[in-house]
Amino acid sequence: MQSKRVPIGQPSGLGAQAGHGRRSVSLFNLANESARLGQRLEERLTAVLEHGRFILGPEVEELEGALARFAGVRHVIGVSSGREALVIALMTLGVGPGDAVFLPAFTFAATASAITAVGATPVFVDVDPAICNMSPDRLQQALENTIATTQLRSKVVMPVDLYGLPADYAAINAIAGIHGLTTIADAAQSFGAMVGELPVGALAPVTATSFYPTKPLGAFGDGGAILTDDDALAAAARQIRNHGRDGSGEESARLGLTARLDTLQAAVLLAKLEIFENDLAARRRIAEHYGRAFENLVQTPPCPEGVAPAWASYTLRVDERDAVQQRLVQAGIETGVYYRVPLHRHPAFAPWAGSKKAYPVSDQLANSVLSLPIHPGLTNEDVDYVIEELLQVLS
Repeated sequence: MQSKRVPIGQPSGLGAQAGHGRRSVSLFNLANESARLGQRLEERLTAVLEHGRFILGPEVEELEGALARFAGVRHVIGVSSGREALVIALMTLGVGPGDAVFLPAFTFAATASAITAVGATPVFVDVDPAICNMSPDRLQQALENTIATTQLRSKVVMPVDLYGLPADYAAINAIAGIHGLTTIADAAQSFGAMVGELPVGALAPVTATSFYPTKPLGAFGDGGAILTDDDALAAAARQIRNHGRDGSGEESARLGLTARLDTLQAAVLLAKLEIFENDLAARRRIAEHYGRAFENLVQTPPCPEGVAPAWASYTLRVDERDAVQQRLVQAGIETGVYYRVPLHRHPAFAPWAGSKKAYPVSDQLANSVLSLPIHPGLTNEDVDYVIEELLQVLS
């Protein structure tokens, strides 16, 4: 790296000296988001306070249009969270009791809980050891086993784009097509990623994403969206998010939820969308710095040719992970473990876990993954410090 350092993303003060001459580098940059957005955020929030339409105000529709253009899809439906986006997507497809929904065993609990919320059965699938996402081969095996040994209707496959890297949708969609399944992409961590010329949102018939504050495009609270080209599905999703009603109508056309995207959060997201491309570029530059530094020492996250991840996190696989994490904590570097417990080992999902020995890759990842800071507020000094300290730990 150059001796004269410049910010990689947006300077945020995270590189300031901490106590005892030590730097402090946080995993996320939430405390500095308002300052980073500046006047554009103030103007957006002020407009909402002035018109007072706090539920489904004009900013929600404006954001939906902007996101649809960004992702290259016909429809975006803003909802209250990433989990509710998954629930609503399942509801629009009529998924319920007696239906099997296939999902990776190594991901966050919201993916599985969305399936159980509609009364369907989650079927866990082990992940690919190279990319940490759903293995197409293991999906095929899980489908064949479900058909052969249960009375369940195989209805949906729900890959998750872990750490911001899209799953292998070409292979998964092909398997889904053979078996008559619909693919719902859980893109909570990958909005902004690209596969060739196709953005996330256009890789599956239905996509659900999250605007939780730590996501690449994060709000100042909960939020999410459903993306699709299907007109009927989009119309159903708009009804479901609002008590099953059309607009402010008095009749519920279908069973619905209270799952609307808050207008203030839409305003925040509109402000952040203006700099989103720059933020994604900053994350990708940081990932390149990390990759060059660590590629010969530990297993670094892959970046397949033609794929541009969103880099929601930069996740290494290291031996003696907990000891390494503690050493970095002592150096003032915050890290994360996503996820320490695979879904088949959660007590809540025990009824559907099957053999706990059936997911060896997920179990191995749970003991070795470690996520480093990667956000637009990091400066070159911050990144250098993370690299220098981790190199010392690994030496």
